[in-house]
Amino acid sequence: VQLQASGGGLVQAGGSLRLACAASGNVTSINRMGWYRQAPGAQREWVAGITNPGTTHYADSVKGRFTISRDNAKNTVYLQMNDLKPEDTAVYYCNMQLLTILVPVPTTYWGQGTQVTVSS
Repeated sequence: VQLQASGGGLVQAGGSLRLACAASGNVTSINRMGWYRQAPGAQREWVAGITNPGTTHYADSVKGRFTISRDNAKNTVYLQMNDLKPEDTAVYYCNMQLLTILVPVPTTYWGQGTQVTVSS
């Protein structure tokens, strides 16, 4: 299984970015999906999550600015980030708990990370 994240970049404060993360590799179903981030010198922190029915949860720091969504047909999770702030600068990682043909039990996988830099 591979999780490929994309959409990071450099943006000015107040701007927007949309991250995407697609899972490939004989995936049969995906339970929860989520995004984490890690700023330089800091621990990785949870940002947002979405369950299979589509219930969403957000860290207080991004609530009202970020929106997580999923496309089950494409095995993809998105993170729409609006009103970005310099403190949002970090490497963003996607995370999925999924089942595959070869591993038919819920297993957590991580994407490779995509850099988001917000300038002031």
